[in-house]
Amino acid sequence: MSLAWENDAQRDEFFMRAALAVAQKAYDAGEVPVGAVLVKDNQIISEGHNQSIMNHDASAHAEVQALRAAGAELENYRLPDCEMFVTLEPCLMCAGAMFHARIARVVYATTDPKTGVADSVLNVFAHEQLNHHTQVKGGVLMEEARALIQKFFRERRLKS
Repeated sequence: MSLAWENDAQRDEFFMRAALAVAQKAYDAGEVPVGAVLVKDNQIISEGHNQSIMNHDASAHAEVQALRAAGAELENYRLPDCEMFVTLEPCLMCAGAMFHARIARVVYATTDPKTGVADSVLNVFAHEQLNHHTQVKGGVLMEEARALIQKFFRERRLKS
């Protein structure tokens, strides 16, 4: 199957919709609804969603899960020709993992004003002293991603 997009914005929205579908899996499992897909050559090679609560693992963020699956699939921890599409701005841990994997581009949906390090709190991707540079684009399908996260936390507050 060959996918064709009229422009880069359409392409980014296509893959972000896939990440949103993965975020829904996290929501359905009672996890913070963050989803990620890793793309190489216009194909999704892995996906991940938050599993920190169910796995009792602070590192089980969507991006890390997608990186682990991609590394296993490609039999390499370096993923230089890959792009990460994630529904929430990456935290410092996830950004660090992406640096080590040599991800070429990160596209995120909504900002994280408390822990986001691609724009909100700081932008580690723009730090010139680091040995790898990743392109970053934010705001793709921002409202959809934000609405799902807000719904999750609103429901949690009502339960407690």
